[in-house]
Amino acid sequence: MVNHELPSLDKVFAALANPTRRALLERLAQGETSVSDLATPFAMSLPAISKHLRVLEQAGLIACTKDGRVHRLRLMAQPLRDAAAWMAYYQQFWETRLAALDHYLHDVDHTDEPQEQTS
Repeated sequence: MVNHELPSLDKVFAALANPTRRALLERLAQGETSVSDLATPFAMSLPAISKHLRVLEQAGLIACTKDGRVHRLRLMAQPLRDAAAWMAYYQQFWETRLAALDHYLHDVDHTDEPQEQTS
């Protein structure tokens, strides 16, 4: 059973709602990197990137470690697993409902066909 009341789930979905943050996560899925290397392909200031990173960190999606003056970031997979499990539960729910509707419509379609009369 999926825990639907994880408070962190709200933060995860809010963090994933932004395309820049999704792009940052996509890059971090390739491996750990520094903040400056992560920010390089984006056409925005380092403070703007830092704001996005804070949201991701508060959602538990990334972890930051300091190596001297360099901040290194890595992806944290568990919150994404929790979100995927939540979505999978509802995918199964809707697939079951749609299969039942398909079965119903198939039965209705066959009962509406005119019956051949034998004389």
